[in-house]
Amino acid sequence: MAVTAEDLSPTIALDGGRKIRGNLTQARIRWMVLALVLGFGAVGGRLVQLGMVVPDSTIEGQARDVITATRPPILDRNGLEMAVDIRVPSLYAEPRRIIDVEEAVTKIRSVLPNLNEAWLRNRLTGDKGFVWVQRELSPAIQERIMRLGIPGVEFLTESKRFYPGMTEASHILGSTNIDNQGISGIEKHMDDENVALLQELGLARGNALAPVELSVDMRVQHVMHEQLVDAMSRYQAIAAAGVMVDIHTGEIIALASLPDFNPNDPKTALVKDTFNRITSGIFEPGSIFKTVTMAGALDSGAVKMTDQFDARFGVRFGRFTIDDFHGKHRILALPEVYKFSSNIGTIRVMQAMGKENFRAFLSRMGFDQRVSFELPEMRLPSVPKDFSEVGAATASFGHGLSVSPLHMVTAYSAFVNGGNYIAPTLYKRSEAEAELLYRRVIQPETSANIRALMRLNAIGQGGSGSQMNKAALGYRVGGKTGTAEKVVDGRYSSSKVTNFFASAFPLDNPQYAMVIMVDEPKAENPQSGTTAGWNAGTVTGRIVQRVAPMLGIAPDFSPIIDDFVPTAYR
Repeated sequence: MAVTAEDLSPTIALDGGRKIRGNLTQARIRWMVLALVLGFGAVGGRLVQLGMVVPDSTIEGQARDVITATRPPILDRNGLEMAVDIRVPSLYAEPRRIIDVEEAVTKIRSVLPNLNEAWLRNRLTGDKGFVWVQRELSPAIQERIMRLGIPGVEFLTESKRFYPGMTEASHILGSTNIDNQGISGIEKHMDDENVALLQELGLARGNALAPVELSVDMRVQHVMHEQLVDAMSRYQAIAAAGVMVDIHTGEIIALASLPDFNPNDPKTALVKDTFNRITSGIFEPGSIFKTVTMAGALDSGAVKMTDQFDARFGVRFGRFTIDDFHGKHRILALPEVYKFSSNIGTIRVMQAMGKENFRAFLSRMGFDQRVSFELPEMRLPSVPKDFSEVGAATASFGHGLSVSPLHMVTAYSAFVNGGNYIAPTLYKRSEAEAELLYRRVIQPETSANIRALMRLNAIGQGGSGSQMNKAALGYRVGGKTGTAEKVVDGRYSSSKVTNFFASAFPLDNPQYAMVIMVDEPKAENPQSGTTAGWNAGTVTGRIVQRVAPMLGIAPDFSPIIDDFVPTAYR
């Protein structure tokens, strides 16, 4: 039997090995191809997915343009910066780009340990495109975080408001929130007017906005603020406030109210009693309101400067008798009624005018409505619509009604500027522009008489403005004191008073009116008192002494200047 080579088993074994190896190779190639296909598919799918993501045009619900918008600089009337924008870095994250959340939390908290760990972890987890981590950081903190090299953690440059004067003009400027939007003061007014619209339209980027010029003179503002701080300490008062106005234009030259706050740290505005007492505080004005009664009665023609009034006895209303604080108890000429601040005499003056006419004059002076003014922090005055006999009597010397110091300084401006009511403003306004807004409330002759009465109270023997005049000697200031008893437990308190001094200067050619308030003052020393002449009056004198030269008013000690005050009444 013949055996051929084909019948040998080794040949069969060789063919089977090659086939097996060939099959394995083909399988590997197929797996590699499949893996490549799946890999490219995954990458392609992710690219398609990313391509379908709509870019986030907002920052946590707000338009990016609004968040990053700038605000216009605010300047005082001389070009001094009162508020400016500065650029600060803010830290944000894109959670969907963060690879290792725990690592990111640990690294960020190594620089910002104040961040709550659980809050931060929750913040960085998820698929959001933008979340704030910490806003308004310093450049040093920014650099430290950048060195950590955390994927998905970036910085955005924001605008932050900065107030170089710190607390000095806080109640004028107000403040902004963390999104650089005005929340109080002139900042909020600007937003309500046009700044917010510009930001929404994306036109408030960079330094594109023109500066806003205010009427305030920061030199005068500094002096007023400093003197009010001094008054709080000197008289151990719970509050003090002041406002100065250009009587011809209505421009606010200075306005301060203490306790105040630091607009660079807006949360300090939440401290108790930091409200603006000039605009949103309403008070019984006390005897500074006697000037209103005199102006109304003189202008009505019901009384004359030469008239006399019986102040020998108190005025009785039923079982109540209204008397004088320092009564002369004799017949008083009208200028004496004013100089000695006689309640009895003032009631007689009002009664000569008639209570209906007196009430109508209060409306003419705007005492029953808000003063038209830019600051949003305003409050309605409290003035009865109709007066009873006793109501009209007490109102004539400033009790039983409440108005703001802004009401009073606006009225005094009209009383001394020739008789024209002009609404106050925080923006610059020329005299020609102001004249178009004038509303005549008293005649020029009445205005001249009121100026004489106010000056008489400063230079006349026994006048309540004598302490003020000593402090402002040479600047011919005149005015009226007001000491209003506060209501405690439903009754007037003789120990807790709010004191005012309403003034104007120089009274031979008036330019400025001012109201100073000191709340619950104590006697400075055993020789002084607690009535307004000792505190609000002297604060007024000290302010005038320092700011008059800044305002271009030279001192003049010539006695002839005061000749418009009749010698008989001095």
